Amino acid sequence: MPAAPSRRSARGPLSYRPEPGSIPTQPGVYRFRDSRGRVIYVGKAKNLRARLSSYFQDIGNLHQRTATMVTTAASVEWTVVNTEVEALQLEYSWIKEFDPRFNVKYRDDKSYPWLAVTVGEEFPRVMVGRGAKRKGTRYFGPYSHAWAIRETVDVLLRVFPMRSCSNGVFKRSAQIGRPCLLGYIDKCSAPCVGNVSAEEHRAIVDDFCDFMGGQTRPFMRRIEKEMYAASDAMDFEKAARLRDDLGAMQRALEKQAVVLGDGADADVVALAEDPLEVAVQIFYVRGGRIRGQRGWVADRVDEGDTPELVSDFLLQLYAGDPESVPREILVPALPPDVAIFEELLTDLRGAKVAIRVPQRGDKKTLQETVARNAAQALALHKTKRASDLTTRNRALEEIQEALKLEEVPLRIECYDVSNLQGTEVVASMVVFEDGLARKGEYRRFVIRGVEGQNDVASMHEVITRRFRRLLDEQARSELRPGDETSGPMLVDPETGRPRKFAYAPGLVVVDGGPPQVAAAQRALDELGIDDVPVCGLAKRLEEVWLPGQEDPVILARSSEGLYLLQRIRDEAHRFAINHHRSRRSKSMVESVLDDVPGLGEVRRKTLMKHFGSLKKLREATVEEIATVPGIGQRTATSIKDAVAASSGKRAAGPTMSINTATGEIIEEDG
Repeated sequence: MPAAPSRRSARGPLSYRPEPGSIPTQPGVYRFRDSRGRVIYVGKAKNLRARLSSYFQDIGNLHQRTATMVTTAASVEWTVVNTEVEALQLEYSWIKEFDPRFNVKYRDDKSYPWLAVTVGEEFPRVMVGRGAKRKGTRYFGPYSHAWAIRETVDVLLRVFPMRSCSNGVFKRSAQIGRPCLLGYIDKCSAPCVGNVSAEEHRAIVDDFCDFMGGQTRPFMRRIEKEMYAASDAMDFEKAARLRDDLGAMQRALEKQAVVLGDGADADVVALAEDPLEVAVQIFYVRGGRIRGQRGWVADRVDEGDTPELVSDFLLQLYAGDPESVPREILVPALPPDVAIFEELLTDLRGAKVAIRVPQRGDKKTLQETVARNAAQALALHKTKRASDLTTRNRALEEIQEALKLEEVPLRIECYDVSNLQGTEVVASMVVFEDGLARKGEYRRFVIRGVEGQNDVASMHEVITRRFRRLLDEQARSELRPGDETSGPMLVDPETGRPRKFAYAPGLVVVDGGPPQVAAAQRALDELGIDDVPVCGLAKRLEEVWLPGQEDPVILARSSEGLYLLQRIRDEAHRFAINHHRSRRSKSMVESVLDDVPGLGEVRRKTLMKHFGSLKKLREATVEEIATVPGIGQRTATSIKDAVAASSGKRAAGPTMSINTATGEIIEEDG
């Protein structure tokens, strides 16, 4: 197992890069270690030389997370294996052993309860438990609520009267020779006092496990057959008891809706992603019914897309728990080495395992349901994280420390520019105070003083306009009437509301890199404002840029400060895009109506105000258009013809909007 020397220098990854040709081309697993020898990343490869060589290229070509990893590392080592399946197994073992900080680690977003049967004991017990699985125990679930499991078990104990008491109660009943209450009401066969033997009790336990495992029809048919036989034999008491047992099983099954008509055994997996985190939800389907649900949330610590995230998840989920591997796994995207995964899981299960992406039917519908659950889980997780006062304070302190600010930036303003090939240029300003969005303080700008596709000039204009308004507001309210000692009046005395631009931010964030940051700083300098710090957040590598500095500030991937800056930047981008779309819709209405004879600017605006969008105007009838004040029947007919003609032109292709700061393309439906 060759390894590069464990040293580090200013050259970064070049200081420990293996010698050319020293890395084998066979499949294997590799580990990156830091200067203290701690394993910080584990990966596998079909070809070790090709994979490891990709890490030692120009840092600027690497994803930001990968660049952080290779610059943190001080050495790399590898182990050659015979097959790719062995590489998967070794990768899982090393991730579990070393817990590397740069590997994706899925953690439960909450503690899920299991239905557990202690099959390893002489007299197995059924119970509700949480946490890690233990040897000698068979698990069902996990379930969303413990009370739901207890209700199901309480119903089924009348059909499968197995032990459910604790070890203390069991021993005490055995000592006094008298069963507990459950034994008297026939919800326990009372093995503690010898009412049944260990073998008879084991048979009851096996039947219970088979029923919970999805083999429900044989029990239903058997009890129904016994019920009719007892009735024919005139044993109506036994028949009534069996009827009640049948009803109990039916009630237990009703709690688990049928979702797959073919009675399939499958795990349905879905992901919800954003640039920072990924949420995973899984539904456990056995016998066509949902038997359990579970969720995880993980930080994204590498550049992997959905297939790589699925690969990491399947490895962590099943490699350490072979008993949980189902016959079929439905995923949103196939892992890159799906055939190898199927071979590994087939070996673990001892039977064929298939990994598929559902394309239609019930399975596709079910996965869409799971995906909605994942999206809701991610949104809830982000909401909880944002609402945590301690977390927000830590984020603001990290930003202050990283940017070397004199004070904690309690008010942060972020600006973004959006345009369509230099037309309809707009900008947004969003405000976060104490780490939370203040939507009442958001502002929109229409950029008119800039020609063409020039984000730098647009940023300069919007910063100039915003802070000129700040100076104007402060000048108008510098002293309150009759009070020569008070400071600026930040509240409008007539409305009681804060003046729109009267508050100075503790930090200005612009969406972009050094050019946008320089433009914002130049605008402040021209206005003589020297007490408002500026930074920029570049989207591609998530780097924080400061004015006049050649190198960016790199915040830790797990930094709450970086997370807050990204949230603010993404909110500014969303707000700018929404403004841009509304402007586009109005401008399209105006352009479509330009050639309508006798329709001037006033009546065009009246139409826009009445219908609101080109889509609604297109759907309106001639009679509905004619009801607009100032629009007669003849003009309404001309308007309808013009709108219909524009619809035919648009059929050739959708309307595209481009945010030039990010390169994002937005397709609109009009």
